[in-house]
Amino acid sequence: MNMRQQMVTTLEELMVIDERLVVLLADISYSLFDQDNALFSERILNLGILEQTVVSTAAGLALEGFIPAVHSFAPFLVERPFEQLKDDFCFQQLGGNFISSGASYDYSVEGMTHHGPGDVQILYSLPGMQIVVPGTASEFDSLFRESYANGSPTYYRLSAKSNPVEYPVRFGEMLIVKRGKQATVIAVGPMLAAVLPAVEEMDVTVLYCTTVVPFDAETLRATSLSSNIVVVEPYYEGVLVPDVCKAMKQVPVRVEAIGVPHKVLSHYGLPEQHDEELGLTPAGIRHRIEQFLNN
Repeated sequence: MNMRQQMVTTLEELMVIDERLVVLLADISYSLFDQDNALFSERILNLGILEQTVVSTAAGLALEGFIPAVHSFAPFLVERPFEQLKDDFCFQQLGGNFISSGASYDYSVEGMTHHGPGDVQILYSLPGMQIVVPGTASEFDSLFRESYANGSPTYYRLSAKSNPVEYPVRFGEMLIVKRGKQATVIAVGPMLAAVLPAVEEMDVTVLYCTTVVPFDAETLRATSLSSNIVVVEPYYEGVLVPDVCKAMKQVPVRVEAIGVPHKVLSHYGLPEQHDEELGLTPAGIRHRIEQFLNN
């Protein structure tokens, strides 16, 4: 089961036991839900390709005590209704869930309109917005169940790529996957699949991060045995650098950010071809880390 299919299963199971949960769609994924189940007939709302309206409607439902879960492709869920996310949810301090798929370039064959490498960078600017980046379908399930009703606006970034191993992740916590002395490498969500083979023979600590905001500064401080810190992110590179620097402000550190470069991705091609071109393969990541440590 991929992350998008898991989203449907998780939401439907939770809707049976939590009558506050309402799903709002903008045509995307509507056919995946069980439309014949009478339990869901009034709580799965497909409002069409009107993303700003969908988010504002979700805010209205939140004001009435419901817990909304809004879903669409990343650029349509984050960039198009950004003002509504900011004004209707963050500024009003309302709880809600925003579940995307397709980032950063999972739907690369559809062209640049379907790319979403800037989603986390954009939402990082919003006060109160929590950001979750699971690495497997089951990790999304456990993270969503743990946090969907916590009263905060929360973004869940689903992807087609998935890590081969599932970990017992917890909301707001990083997991220690490997210990070493030469550097600390933070692998965000599905990037762990490329990071582990990249550093297999390197003397580094690997921290697995599935909650970007709030950032787990305590685990970073407790496990870093070096001034060298590398962040490997599946979106625009550098988003977590301010949090890393803040967490380690008592000691001098060097930080290398590896992720999608901040440039126009104007070529068509498969996601794997984009990874190769951008150096987000195990070989490319290893090369970047070695360069960083040797300088």
